[in-house]
Amino acid sequence: MNEPTSSVSEQSQAIVDPDDQPLNPEEEIAEIEKLLAVEPDDFQARCRLGELYFSKGRMDDALVEVKKSIEMAEGLRVEMNRSLAMYYSNLGTIYATKAMADEAETEFKHALEVFPHDVLALFNLGRVYAEKKRFMEAKNYYERLVEITPEDPIAWYNLAGVYVELDNPEVSDYNTMDMAFQCYVRTLELDPKHLEGSFKLMELAMNHKKMDLAIKVMEDAVEQNPEEPLAYYNLINVYDKAKMFEQAEQARKRLKERFSKRTKETTS
Repeated sequence: MNEPTSSVSEQSQAIVDPDDQPLNPEEEIAEIEKLLAVEPDDFQARCRLGELYFSKGRMDDALVEVKKSIEMAEGLRVEMNRSLAMYYSNLGTIYATKAMADEAETEFKHALEVFPHDVLALFNLGRVYAEKKRFMEAKNYYERLVEITPEDPIAWYNLAGVYVELDNPEVSDYNTMDMAFQCYVRTLELDPKHLEGSFKLMELAMNHKKMDLAIKVMEDAVEQNPEEPLAYYNLINVYDKAKMFEQAEQARKRLKERFSKRTKETTS
């Protein structure tokens, strides 16, 4: 939204007759209407027009203009709140960098009080509470984060980790492992090259006897990250655990061939 171009007083001073006499209301209305035809986002001019319509008893026109003024003012307020929240979040980030965790937490909360959808504040508060092992609070912030940024794989990855922790009976009474699986799957849907997400999902799948899933995840990880030896090592490990020894040997050969070739190319 454009910033107001000038104040009402400036507009009024500019709108005069040849004898430098102030315009009467009808003349001022005409001039402001012409101005708004060119500058429809002039907030102060629109407010003044609503006042003039009201003073002339043109209630329907006044109603329209006042509603437009309110809409514009609300839009300006949202943008101001968004900007203010960003500064609170930046302040929190500075405190966090200085290892002033309590002060950082306070500023991130200030940001959300001003603008509840501030992504940086939601992310950092989720991380703060996860580090403090206050996983329910972390869950709440990360769940809000994925609602706002549903296409962000990092948000889903962090939420998955919290769900894993909450499934521990020593931490909570919640059964959240299925949601953890779903979040890791979603992470890899959004970012197929996300190795940490692949490794975490593989580990969960193996721990819960879902070997088909573990195999699929690591086969995809190797395909998406063909230059990453850790992907091969984990795939080989999964094949071995599943007693798929032939496939494990084939993966070892692929690993050896790829990286011996890369070594020769680097040397040459």
